[in-house]
Amino acid sequence: MKILVTGGAGFIGANFIHYILEKYPEDKVINLDALTYAGNLDNLKDVENNPNYEFVHGDITDKKLVNNLVKNVDVVVHFAAESHVDRSIEDSDAFVKTNVNGTLNLLEACKSAGWRNGTSPAGEKRFHHISTDEVYGSLKKDEPAFNEKTAYDPRSPYSASKASSDHLVRSYFHTHKLPITISNCSNNYGPYQFPEKLIPLFVTNLIEGKKIPIYGTGENIRDWLHVKDHCIAIDKIVRDGRIGETYCIGGNAEKTNLEITHKILKLMNADENSIKYVEDRKGHDKRYAINFSKIKNELDWEPSISFEEGIKETVEWYKNNQDWWKRIKNGEYRK
Repeated sequence: MKILVTGGAGFIGANFIHYILEKYPEDKVINLDALTYAGNLDNLKDVENNPNYEFVHGDITDKKLVNNLVKNVDVVVHFAAESHVDRSIEDSDAFVKTNVNGTLNLLEACKSAGWRNGTSPAGEKRFHHISTDEVYGSLKKDEPAFNEKTAYDPRSPYSASKASSDHLVRSYFHTHKLPITISNCSNNYGPYQFPEKLIPLFVTNLIEGKKIPIYGTGENIRDWLHVKDHCIAIDKIVRDGRIGETYCIGGNAEKTNLEITHKILKLMNADENSIKYVEDRKGHDKRYAINFSKIKNELDWEPSISFEEGIKETVEWYKNNQDWWKRIKNGEYRK
């Protein structure tokens, strides 16, 4: 199988490339990444000499480039996206350009290459779109978890741009018979996550002797999914998922931000004096939760890494890879 991975120098994309090249040594991976602020070639240093891996520096909005790449692959796994809510609130333009227009460009390239729908086994043409649980909006504490039939209710420019791209992908399935699948995942964590995100930000701040900022009272709830479990789920969908279907991927680990903070403080031998409460984010969603029963029943997937195990390993990774994240904070990483 020859796979085009968009945004493969980012957090989840890089972990997915590592996973595929290790599990399927016969597969070939092309990584298309524009190397914006969150794209880091250091994430893929271990595979850059692998003969089955190729890096292409480019933007998914470049029609000619995308058309040429799509012609020669079996599968597109589309990670490339602007993904930070705070950045989307400050400046939404890049989110629409990449998440909406970039996705449209990829879909057009697949259509132009003659991709058509079918129910054939793995190895046939397939466009897989990575999305987020944030498109579903916010849950109250006692409401049932999101599932594939939950109505969309995005609350931030980021989630609105992802919701738009989801709708585009589905429209190309219904209108043009494009062979697509979509997955909506909960909050990822693990190695190579850009240090502005909650868990790596807290860990790296504590290592540097800085305070850790908590929005509001810290009672917002998220479901946490280890990135390796996410990669396994994506692989199962790409190879065995039903064309035209959406799959929700959850970590079975709902935690308040305050719970996450206390776990990290304990692992880092720090105390509550390290906490700094800050003004809450605009339109901050209260709770996200994922019901992953569909992917469990159809593809025999469920998270295998407990949050207790995963957060411990993640903290150790950031402790042991300080050169990696310090280069990012100093703007010295490879592009």
